[in-house]
Amino acid sequence: MTILGSRTQHWADEADCEASARALAGRPALRDAYVELHGPLGAGKTTFARHLLRALGVAGRVKSPTYAVMEPYELEDGMVWHFDFYRFNDAQEWEDAGFRDVFASRGLKLAEWPEKAEGLLPCPDLRIAIEPLANEARRVTLAAYTPRGLEILA
Repeated sequence: MTILGSRTQHWADEADCEASARALAGRPALRDAYVELHGPLGAGKTTFARHLLRALGVAGRVKSPTYAVMEPYELEDGMVWHFDFYRFNDAQEWEDAGFRDVFASRGLKLAEWPEKAEGLLPCPDLRIAIEPLANEARRVTLAAYTPRGLEILA
C-alpha cells in the first residue's frame, strides 16, 4: 500500500483527542470511508472512536465492540460500523458474521486491531496510528491510502 499523504498531530490530553475526532467528523468523505485505528493497548483507540461516533451524532451508550467484534450505529445520513478485532482469530468467523457484506456496503467502518484480520480487510482510506507518550499525551499519525483518505485528511 502506498501512502498518498500524511500528517502528524500531538494530543496533549483527551480534549485534543475529542477536538481531532470532531474535525474528522466534519469531513463529508468520512461517511463512506474505512478507517483503521492502530496503537497498543491503552493508546486511546476506543476513546477516539467514541468521540468520533458522538461527533457524528450517535446518541446513547457507545460501547466497545471487544466481545461482539462489531457494533452497528444507524445515523440520519447513513450507517457506522465499529469493529474491534482484538479477539478475532478465525477467518471463518469473517464469512459467518457477514463482514464481507458490511465492508462492501456504504457507510463508515472503523476498525480497531485491524492487523488481527489481516488479509481479510480492504485497503483503508485512512490509517490512524496512536502512540502513547508521557502522561496523557499522544503522537498521532494520520495516513491516507486512497483519494477518499486524502479528501478526509485535507
